[in-house]
Amino acid sequence: MTGGLKDSIPEEEYLQAPFIRKQGNIYKPNNKDMDNDSILEKTELDVHTKEIDLVNRDPNHINDDVVKVEFEDVIAEPAGTYSFDGVWKASFTTFTVTKYWCYRLLTALVGIPLALVWGIFFAILSFVHIWAVVPCVKSYLIEIQCVSRVYSICVHTFLDPMFEAMGKCFSSIRVSTTKVV
Repeated sequence: MTGGLKDSIPEEEYLQAPFIRKQGNIYKPNNKDMDNDSILEKTELDVHTKEIDLVNRDPNHINDDVVKVEFEDVIAEPAGTYSFDGVWKASFTTFTVTKYWCYRLLTALVGIPLALVWGIFFAILSFVHIWAVVPCVKSYLIEIQCVSRVYSICVHTFLDPMFEAMGKCFSSIRVSTTKVV
């Protein structure tokens, strides 16, 4: 027996496990959650390459009340003023097919460039918000805290006693109303 350890325990083993930080560090994480690089890479990959739903293209219903326009919403004949049935059917077909193909043609020509523009716009908006707006607001809140404390001290020092005195002066006033008929 040497150093208080039993001979059966090798010197490499410890009585207690060495301390490991739960959060790890950014260079060499020490916990299970941060150590599995393949999960992190897969999660990062899934964010950029997630599958889109080709059936339900408005899952958040952001255009339900705006652009749902059908033939009946635009053109309607009241009772007593009907056109020929053939004209009505041809008008319906013309409206529906024109709207369908015009939309498809416009999205084919302008959709991808606009997607690029909106992607750049929201990237810039996110960048400005993250790197400028939030730090400016945080800085302002830190700086205005000094003014807030000085203002609070002035109010409590000068105005509180004055309003307490005025309250005591006017506290003995009694008002009574009588209704004369």
